Amino acid sequence: MKDRRLYPANERVAHESLRGQVDGVEYVHWRKSYVSMPVADLLEAPCGSRDRQVLYGQLVHVLETYNGWSFVSCYPNSYVGYVRAEHLVDHRQATHWVTARATHLYSERNFKSDDLMLLPFGSSVVVIGASEKYLETPDGYVPKRHVQETSKLFEDPVDVADLHLGAPYLWGGDSVLGIDCSGLVQIACRACAIPCPGDSDMQEAELGDHLADDAPLQRGDLLFWKGHVALVADPTTIIHANAFHMAVSYEPIDVAISRIEAQGDGPVTSRKRLEQFA
Repeated sequence: MKDRRLYPANERVAHESLRGQVDGVEYVHWRKSYVSMPVADLLEAPCGSRDRQVLYGQLVHVLETYNGWSFVSCYPNSYVGYVRAEHLVDHRQATHWVTARATHLYSERNFKSDDLMLLPFGSSVVVIGASEKYLETPDGYVPKRHVQETSKLFEDPVDVADLHLGAPYLWGGDSVLGIDCSGLVQIACRACAIPCPGDSDMQEAELGDHLADDAPLQRGDLLFWKGHVALVADPTTIIHANAFHMAVSYEPIDVAISRIEAQGDGPVTSRKRLEQFA
């Protein structure tokens, strides 16, 4: 059975790569667009439930726009869904990205000027000019110290997760404004140039190598439960976005395992190590 989250076809259109595999549709090529909102929901269907989110400046590949909704495949994880067409713009190739927990776009090169938009960690911006303390973008001015060139990345996913400590839990969320377990792992890996799918079941299937049950854990390892994932901060502690604390929090591993089993959500299903840290 095809996974709808990764299948670039609906009842009207399908990507050219599926030619001959889908009946009664128009085959189309991608059209590049970029997210123009701080955070936009990626829905399973127009007006449907949230699957994930996309952030300001993120590239999406549009297959069609119909009745105010764009059917898209997100870069870089190919997650498919629907975004309001008004939340997308064309021609915005990023030069820098937000590496602070969050920042603001200002109307002038002055922190006392009007703040136009809050941009969470991971947002992408196009720099068209620079001054001593601010970078100019088409939408406003961002503090220099809050962004880096897109080529400059993090090395430790746990450091990225720690930036989100205390962020409120949000099912399907992908930013410091609201985030879930797989969103935290995805943004932590992406910031370190580690390819990462969007949901925890995909992450369990695709990320890293399996560890033996008695293998010592190290920083950056992943623990999976059915429907949940956490990053190992040290051999006795995890950091995860979880509905028990309703926030990104640190928790002793043994406490988390006992609590999650007591909730009826089962035991740890996988212990994995990212290839970069093997």
